[in-house]
Amino acid sequence: MTLEQAIALGALQGATEFLPVSSSGHRAIAQSLISGFSQPGVLFDVLLHVGTMIAVAIYFWKDLRKLLTAPFRQDDSAGNDRRMLLLLIVGSIPTAIIGLAGKDYATALFHNIPVVAAMLIVTGSILFISERLRKGEGSSNIGYGDAIIAGIAQGLAIIPGISRSGSTIASLLLRGIDGESAARFSFLLAMPAIFGATLLSLDDIQKVSPAEMTSYIAGTGAALMIGLLSIHFLLAIIRRKRLYYFAIYCWVAGALFMTLSLT
Repeated sequence: MTLEQAIALGALQGATEFLPVSSSGHRAIAQSLISGFSQPGVLFDVLLHVGTMIAVAIYFWKDLRKLLTAPFRQDDSAGNDRRMLLLLIVGSIPTAIIGLAGKDYATALFHNIPVVAAMLIVTGSILFISERLRKGEGSSNIGYGDAIIAGIAQGLAIIPGISRSGSTIASLLLRGIDGESAARFSFLLAMPAIFGATLLSLDDIQKVSPAEMTSYIAGTGAALMIGLLSIHFLLAIIRRKRLYYFAIYCWVAGALFMTLSLT
């Protein structure tokens, strides 16, 4: 993998991790289209996710700081922050169970482009249905049942082509949560999952050469910078209730890549 390819894949990750179009699906398709591309391995994918995790931490730093200090504070807002922290922990449990159980299965599907394309079409349908069935402005009060369902949705998004942000946001919209609160919870819920995956991949770092690590770091930086822009863009789209734009994109992209992979 060249430096230019690493940066391009990092930028792609930064855009598609937060936009509900499946980052794993787009990486799988992009890598299949690059002539002579050498698969960098799991560590590179994890580091790209680290870049997007840092983007979330920067964009939602005020929220994150409140959550991390909530157990030690006694001010008026500490109770709500402790509850949100507990919701994120509850939501992370089903994600971890599904992720650990389905990791090998999902890895095997990564290079199966017809399956990835089909899952993009599924993602588009999920987005379209959630946009059409959402009721009014929705509530900002996320409950424990909502957190569990969002965690399950995030776990199932281990399948390439299923959007993590799309499935978690859609699941919360269908539960009556307003779009901005759903997106914020979705972004924060991703952080424990990415952190856990990073810990599991630490042993792989010593297997990477200095030249490869330069490309890995460049890709991570690209994912971070583009990720910040993508978060801002998605929140603006959600406020305008235009998620169906992404549904149409997923349908078209899925159908196109399905056709190309079968011809």
